[in-house]
Amino acid sequence: MTATAQQYAQLDAWIDAHFDEQVKFLQALVQVPTDTPPGNNAPHAERTAELLAPMGFVAEKHTVPEADVKAYGLESITNLIVRRPYGEGKTIALNAHGDVVPPGEGWTHPPYGGEIHNGAMYGRATAVSKCDFSTFTFATRALESLNVPLKGGVELHFTYDEEFGGEMGPGWLLAKGLTKPDWMIAAGFSYQVVTAHNGCLQMEVTVQGEMAHAAIPDSGTDALQGAVHILNALHALNTQYLQVTSKVEGISHPYLNVGLISGGTNTNVVPGKVSFKLDRRMIPEENPAEVEAAIRQTIAEAAASFKPPRGGHALQVDVRRMLLANAMKPLPGNQPLVDAIQKHGDQVFGEPIPALGTPLYTDVRLYVERGIPGVIYGAGPRTVRESNAKRSDEHLVLEDLRRATQVVARTLLDLLQ
Repeated sequence: MTATAQQYAQLDAWIDAHFDEQVKFLQALVQVPTDTPPGNNAPHAERTAELLAPMGFVAEKHTVPEADVKAYGLESITNLIVRRPYGEGKTIALNAHGDVVPPGEGWTHPPYGGEIHNGAMYGRATAVSKCDFSTFTFATRALESLNVPLKGGVELHFTYDEEFGGEMGPGWLLAKGLTKPDWMIAAGFSYQVVTAHNGCLQMEVTVQGEMAHAAIPDSGTDALQGAVHILNALHALNTQYLQVTSKVEGISHPYLNVGLISGGTNTNVVPGKVSFKLDRRMIPEENPAEVEAAIRQTIAEAAASFKPPRGGHALQVDVRRMLLANAMKPLPGNQPLVDAIQKHGDQVFGEPIPALGTPLYTDVRLYVERGIPGVIYGAGPRTVRESNAKRSDEHLVLEDLRRATQVVARTLLDLLQ
């Protein structure tokens, strides 16, 4: 059965009529902090389940064992699944994550206030991606308000491990056999449907020298100088990476960033140990094993070429992989999702919705790796920078939320009739 213009209009009208309720739902989600780290995210899952219950949505609570979570480096995770079966046919999973990076400094609005100013809601996760808890919930409710025969079903997957890589979020649900959808749509932005994304390799490098009194520095080996020597070699790789380009629209070239450095014991002591953490973004065409091997070789060669003071010890370097997230590559079965979102995005937003790649990495790859075709689409602006995601004053234009919800609801109707 083909959906009608009248049905699309009914979906739009239901979302308009319930939009104040949708905004309050999002505010309540934003007002429960989920800073990761430290990653105490079970309370937010409990609150989400409480908010869903009056809507008639029963959230299954799947608690990841405490020992597994703590070994992973977080405190608590409870992932939620809301199952809405309609009949024989394909199941569409709608996934959004509730964990967020800590707010940081520089906010002019409370980071967990959910305050609304000039048509936008401010707060951590308003744009990435508690907003799409709201988008997906109200799109599903709108779909069901039509009271028309539907096939297949919808599952809401609200998970809490995207910022750490997803293995304890969607990865855990999928590995345990708790879900096996046929398609999936994950939290994203409104003005493009994303079909591919970069991979990410994160590593911790520990440089061991030998402490010494600052008055007699030659009696030790400065681990900080050694680390700087290695860092210079790593950063020089970015010039080479400019020559490695992707054929995926929206993705340019690889990049290496060092985002965290720690070490030393006191101002008057030559540092004996320094650690840093690097993030290497991999384009879909790259082989992750080869990328990791090349970085390890660069580090080893730089460490070997560092000359300690006469009588000092050579540097000892330990390299530990923290995360290896594969790139998301388009699966042929994702075309119905792309077509429906583009059609309705064009109609609702009044402009073309391109299908492209993104240099970010997400936990969508975990579905795609298991053969589940997926795309990234949800509520938000054209770029991450416009939303201030992961920066101070993150915000979401509420009109984007309204229209993205309409696009998703229409898409669900097309795919499940």
